[in-house]
Amino acid sequence: ITDKKFHPILDDPESEDEVYEVVDLTEYARRHQWWSRVFGSNSGPIAEKYSVATQIMMGGVTGWCAGYVFQRVGKLAATAVGGGFLLLQIANHSGYVQVDWKKVEKDVNKAKKRLKKKANKAAPEINTFIEEVKATDFIKRNIVVSSGFVGGFFLGLAS
Repeated sequence: ITDKKFHPILDDPESEDEVYEVVDLTEYARRHQWWSRVFGSNSGPIAEKYSVATQIMMGGVTGWCAGYVFQRVGKLAATAVGGGFLLLQIANHSGYVQVDWKKVEKDVNKAKKRLKKKANKAAPEINTFIEEVKATDFIKRNIVVSSGFVGGFFLGLAS
């Protein structure tokens, strides 16, 4: 008699579930030299892999692209919201739509109060998220790329 307990998934020969082995990448990289040749001797910050000029260029190009897209999407959203408001005002002035402005004001004030309450509750959650993501650690390790990205982002917004 053994102390081994029956496991319904692992010990069932007809089970279709497969068991996978967990591979530690650090051990794998030590045992397989090709891993180091393909991915480099370390997979640390980008500052250890590329020259400063290359890092600034990479950050600047990605920042410019992000800024350009942000600018275009922002203009489109502002145009849609402004155009919708303009059409609503024209419809109201022409008599197609009757707006109860007192009710609108009451609802807006109610929404403001809810937003203030939720904003006060959301601040700790946002700080927790930022700590989990470790965005500040990434920026500190890759300061050259990050500064290139910020510069490129502002150039993308301006173009």
